[in-house]
Amino acid sequence: MWALNIKSFLTINSLNFTSQTLVVSTQNFSKQTNYTMNNDQALLKPITLSGGLELKNRVWMAPMTRSRAANPETKPFEIHDKYYAERASSGLIITEGSQVSKDAVGYINTPGIYSKEQVEGWKGVTKAVHNKDGHIFIQLWHVGRISHPDFHHGNLPLAPSAINPNEKSFTPEGFKETVTPKAMTLEDIKQTIQDFKNAGKNAMEAGFDGVEIHSSNGYLFHQFFNATSNVRTDEYGGSIENRAKILFEVIDALKEVMPEQKIGLRLNPSLNGVFGMKADEETIPTFEYIVKKLNEYDLAYLHLSEPFTDVSDISYLVSHIAKHFRPIYKGTLVINAGFNQEKGNHVIEAGDADAVAFGTLYVSNPDLVERFRTGADLAQPDKDTFYTPGEKGYTDYLTLKESKVS
Repeated sequence: MWALNIKSFLTINSLNFTSQTLVVSTQNFSKQTNYTMNNDQALLKPITLSGGLELKNRVWMAPMTRSRAANPETKPFEIHDKYYAERASSGLIITEGSQVSKDAVGYINTPGIYSKEQVEGWKGVTKAVHNKDGHIFIQLWHVGRISHPDFHHGNLPLAPSAINPNEKSFTPEGFKETVTPKAMTLEDIKQTIQDFKNAGKNAMEAGFDGVEIHSSNGYLFHQFFNATSNVRTDEYGGSIENRAKILFEVIDALKEVMPEQKIGLRLNPSLNGVFGMKADEETIPTFEYIVKKLNEYDLAYLHLSEPFTDVSDISYLVSHIAKHFRPIYKGTLVINAGFNQEKGNHVIEAGDADAVAFGTLYVSNPDLVERFRTGADLAQPDKDTFYTPGEKGYTDYLTLKESKVS
């Protein structure tokens, strides 16, 4: 579907798919590693989050854009209920990014969490997951400058500063060059904080177990953090503390509508050269400041991503994110990007993370936990249907039980 710049898009959405196209109907499989398969695996042990939410395992489902909300209200509907319910054996499901307002959108057919219709749609999802004894957080999303005027009635996307990321935006008319965004006014920032608060309130009404702030992957918060995308001279720019300020204001706003133990957030400290983000010498110190300050809160978890690209030759970036930040963060730490079963067990056993969020593997293996438990082969995903409307490549992947019946 998306022939242009698809590698960057897939990477940024935690999918990290292989380049080989595999057809769903053939149920292609890959062999598991020779890792010991039993219930004593670190990934299969239960974990209790701050606030008392008991999760049955540490195999979490990472947030993944799937672009199935192809309706005028961009609301979830029955197909989403089925998709998420099929994956309810995950320790915790983190939904696809869901825009907190009309200003926050940057991709086609992504569901929002700002309207009554969207809240009603998400109620079906949470009910379906809870009916299968699962747990689910919604990811709250604002893309910032990674958008296009086509999404905003001709108006410019919002960003910390008027700096074009020089990337591609997939609009309803196809890929288009990004534009120089509008530098947010203080009123814009105030409204955005309110939008996240409203979205959090809506998430609670929709029945979610919590929310994850998408402060990662080159989107709005990340644009504020980075000195190369934020050249403001007011209270939201300049120093590291100022550039991180909006994140903590959003956390404080969300605490007004839910317990802080229901709030998680995502960071990608070593992101570089993707979606307009260029790291510099202040990048890691900025994230170290943020992570240390997060210890002042009693959050559900911190979700980190390992580097999406090789940064081993960049002296001021970190190649092993979990290992670097584990000693800094005192709460539950979840790691993502490039993990398989063996690596996932190892990172937990080494004490560098408490859980692992899997993206790609959950696309084509709705019963991923059972496959890890039994050592069964893994089905491979159909790359051509990652973002196409409908059930194909979304809800037609078979579980082990279904495969035996067919």
